[in-house]
Parts: sequence; C-alpha cells; structure tokens
Amino acid sequence: MIDTVLLNKFLGSQMPAALEMLRKMVGINSFTSNREGINQLGRLTAECFAPLGFTARFVPSVNGEWGNHLVMTRTGRSSKSIALVSHLDTVFPPEEELANAFHWQVAGDRAFGPGTLDIKGGTVMMWLVLMALRAHAPKTFEEITWKLFWNSSEECLSPDFEDVCRPHLSGSTLALLVFEAENTAGSDHLMVAARKGRFTWKVTVTGRGAHAGGNLKQGANALIQLARTLQQIDVMTDFSKDLTFNVGKMWGGTVLNRVPHLAVAEGEFRAFSPAICEEAKARLLALSGPGEVRSQNDGYRCEVAVEITSESRPWPRNPGTEKLLTLWREAGARLGASVLGEQRGGLSDGNSFWDAVPTLDGLGPSGDNDHCSERSLDGSKLPEFVEISSFIPKAALNTVSILNLLA
Repeated sequence: MIDTVLLNKFLGSQMPAALEMLRKMVGINSFTSNREGINQLGRLTAECFAPLGFTARFVPSVNGEWGNHLVMTRTGRSSKSIALVSHLDTVFPPEEELANAFHWQVAGDRAFGPGTLDIKGGTVMMWLVLMALRAHAPKTFEEITWKLFWNSSEECLSPDFEDVCRPHLSGSTLALLVFEAENTAGSDHLMVAARKGRFTWKVTVTGRGAHAGGNLKQGANALIQLARTLQQIDVMTDFSKDLTFNVGKMWGGTVLNRVPHLAVAEGEFRAFSPAICEEAKARLLALSGPGEVRSQNDGYRCEVAVEITSESRPWPRNPGTEKLLTLWREAGARLGASVLGEQRGGLSDGNSFWDAVPTLDGLGPSGDNDHCSERSLDGSKLPEFVEISSFIPKAALNTVSILNLLA
C-alpha cells in the first residue's frame, strides 16, 4: 500500500517542473483553428511525456484546417490498459489573447492564462499522476499498458477523435479517465459521472416576398413565422427533465421595403437521458410543415423545415462509471477528502466513450472562469485561472484511486 505522506512529499517536489511545463504550454497559442500552434503544442507535449517511456503518433485531423491529434502509448507487461484523455486546443484566438493581455501570470495561488484550467492544467495533472505511479508503484506502472490521447479540436466537437481512439480500446481497458477540470463544493471533490448530450438544429422558413408598401397582402412573412416557431421551441425546455433548448442565432429578410421571403434560426437542445433526447428530437422535427403565417390575398402559407445538424449522444449515469466513482470515493476517504459525483451540462470527450469503456471525468485541477479572457479594473471579472494548490491533493487522489482500480 502506498505511503500517502511520501506521495504528497514527492508530488510537492515535482511541482516546480509541473508549473514550468504548464507555463510553456500556455505560451503556445492553441486556438482550434491555429493549426501550427496546435501542432507545436502537440510536439511539446510528446517531449514532456517521452522520458516516462511513451512513444508518440500524430494523427492528421479529417478537417485540414485543424491540427493533429496526439496518441502516446507505453506498452506494459500485461494486456491490461488504462486510457487517459486530454485535448490540445483552447477557445482563444491569438488576437484575443493580445487584445486582453491574456498570458501566463501568477498571482498568489492563481496561475492565469489561456488553457491553464481548460485543459493544459489537465495535461500537467496527467504527467504528475504518471510520475507518481512510476516512483511509488513501479511494478504496477510497468505492468499496465498506458494509452494517452489528446484531441486537437475538442472545443469544436471534433468528429473524428472517437475514430482515432476506439481501435485502442478493448475489454482489457480497465478505464478511460478524462482530465477536464474539476468543480468543487466547499472541500468536496466533484467527479463527473454524467454529461448531457447535445443536438444542434436548424429551422428554415420559406415565405413569399412582396412589396411592403404596395402589395403587403400578397406576401407571407418568413420572419414572423420563424418567430412563432421559435416560441414553440422555447417552451419545450423542461427543467424537471433536465431538458434545455436554446435559440443561438437567427437571420432573415433583405431590405426594409420587402416582405421577407426567407428566415433561418439555429440552436441546440441538451439532456442527460437518451430517451428524453429522442423524444425532444421527435417533437422538434414535428414542427416541419405548413406554417401559420399566410398571404391575405390567396392564403399562400409559409413552409417550415426543421433539421438536426449534429448529434453528440448523452453520457447518462451507468454502472461502469459508478464503479470508478466508488474507487475515487474510497481513495478520498483514505486521504481525508470527500468525493462526490456530479452531472454536467457541458460536453467532453467522455460522451464518446462511456458505452465502450468505464469512464470517469473531472480528473483535472480546479480553478475558475474557463473560456474567459477579460479582466475588469474592479476585479469583478477575471480571466481563466487554475488554483496551484489544487494540483497536489488531486494528483494524490487520482494516484491512489488508480492503484485501487489496479488492485
């Protein structure tokens, strides 16, 4: 059994190297569309994990404008394997970082900068855990085949990352661990045990144009019909079912003296339950057909067309994840920490794999304001930061939990 006092002491000794690694990673702009930056970060990441015995393979994205996915493996003496997942991209374009002077900056316990929390801090957490396992459980570390995956375009819901990873997963893969940041509730660690699915949709309304001053009765206003249809969509939100609809954007019409002949809106809906997602999808698609708005001259009706433009299936609570959560709870109890499971509305790569391999998320450090680069003078708005003090206790928790899993 691992000595937790020595474990924490070891992790403390690794923190200067871990923070230097994070500083270098944050210094590389890895906005999803910055292909060169993504690939530069991928090479740096591969260099950081190579001393642990990992070999790297770079897999081109199916989208030529995005960077390469990164797969690193370390073959063990047994067929058992564990997969660790992070991603390379952030949501911050280079010009936004420059405009907001958003860069690596340490203030007290907070390290600010693009990706410090989401998710370069998670990558550093992976490194800390693997270093601790190699130092304090070398026999176990050598026994297991480790498979590390970095998505180059997670923030844009990369369609091919699942295809890159799945061939590496099998019945001998004990767990897939996602190093997205954790939330905390007081002193409690919140591990992610479920995530909502996300379905994006598009509504296109075809009306009939007409002169707005001289022949208004001839027209069938597509914008008016779209507004009525969006009201029907908005009331589909049902918080008792954790089902939410959001209208994200809309456009239509051309000039002010013309009855709009076309109007379009796009949005999304989310839910944890696969059954509720399918029910919502059916209700949404049922809005297609003749609309209510019509020409006063001859009754010509607007036509409504609804389509689902993308589907990211939900990750519901399930036995595989619950077993992993139990192991993390047991490790937390040994370390004097409380571990709880939470359901998150946002997506992660865990949505793609939970039905193939027992999956747990939220293994990263804690912080706040991810996806935010602005800072106000009065301090009421702060950019993304990671809490430096969260690394050691979380790395200890992950290390002991993984050893529980392997035992």
